[in-house]
Amino acid sequence: MKSLKILALALLVFAASCASNTEKPAPAASTAPAPTPDVGPLGEMAIPPDNPITPDKVELGKKLFFDTRLSKTGNMSCETCHQPDKGWADGKPLSARFDGSMNTRHTPTLYNVGYYKQWYWDGRAATLEGQITAAWRGQMGGDPEAMAMTLNGVDAYKADFQKVFNGPAAADNIPKALAAFVRTIRSQDSPWDKYQTGDKSAVNDDVVKGFDVFSNSDKANCTLCHLPPLFTDTLFHNVGIGFDKPMPDLGRGKILGDAAEKAGKKDPEADTLKGAFKTPTLRSITETAPYFHDGRAQKLEDAVDLMLKGGIKNPNLDEKLKAKTLKPQERSQLIAFLKSLTPEQKPFEKPQVP
Repeated sequence: MKSLKILALALLVFAASCASNTEKPAPAASTAPAPTPDVGPLGEMAIPPDNPITPDKVELGKKLFFDTRLSKTGNMSCETCHQPDKGWADGKPLSARFDGSMNTRHTPTLYNVGYYKQWYWDGRAATLEGQITAAWRGQMGGDPEAMAMTLNGVDAYKADFQKVFNGPAAADNIPKALAAFVRTIRSQDSPWDKYQTGDKSAVNDDVVKGFDVFSNSDKANCTLCHLPPLFTDTLFHNVGIGFDKPMPDLGRGKILGDAAEKAGKKDPEADTLKGAFKTPTLRSITETAPYFHDGRAQKLEDAVDLMLKGGIKNPNLDEKLKAKTLKPQERSQLIAFLKSLTPEQKPFEKPQVP
């Protein structure tokens, strides 16, 4: 009898446990977006956990990108320097700031910048959001707090920010929306990409031979720094640009030196990277002239020739860069390959700014 009572009690406990489990609410479905899928040849992009990409955020960022209300003068937007029909650059050697003063470095393309780990030519920005904020303040003369208040006075923006961020526009979420949009600006599906995925009719024989010139260590050997699939190693190299002038821009070396001095330390790379700048991407290269961080080369051929000559001599010239002698046909094939890295240009539909 005692054993029967124990068995009955056990059954009651088991039944109560099952009932309790069935009565627990199911965990809420995660509202976070799924990780960015592998997108073509570029692979998966690392997205900051505090700024996940959503379609609504991208659309909001797109509107902000073209809105001149973000500038101090009201006549500049992000598009002023990053124009869709100019390879998301501006086609000028150097461009002006909001106050008319001139930049000392060429506007780089925004293609594929979401894949970088450091931003600006000298890598001084640790996040894309940080780079956007700095450019907003410096290039456009923006006052983030004041301009957030302006946007909150626009009904359409007020609704958009509420939908995306569950609150009003603010100095920190405006750059987040812009960054979400900028991460969608990609150059891929070029003729060379199509060739590599099996479409052998996508390029001609000169392009195929040009890739051999590009990558062969006995020829141009460009892949030392321009690594596929981004066709940049995202690192910093001194190729001598600016060292034919009295006061060359010291680029990455100055950034590292200033940071070390502020910390009361010494950084050996500060000397070796004097005059070093980020390796520019070669994707969509035909859209993004002029070339180099000072915009000195108007034509792709001029940029190629400068690099084939081994850059401009200086004490900190990158040891990877060596002068290369190509046959005229090899040079033509190399340029044909570089041109094959530009996808077909499609019109960009600008958003309706509220």
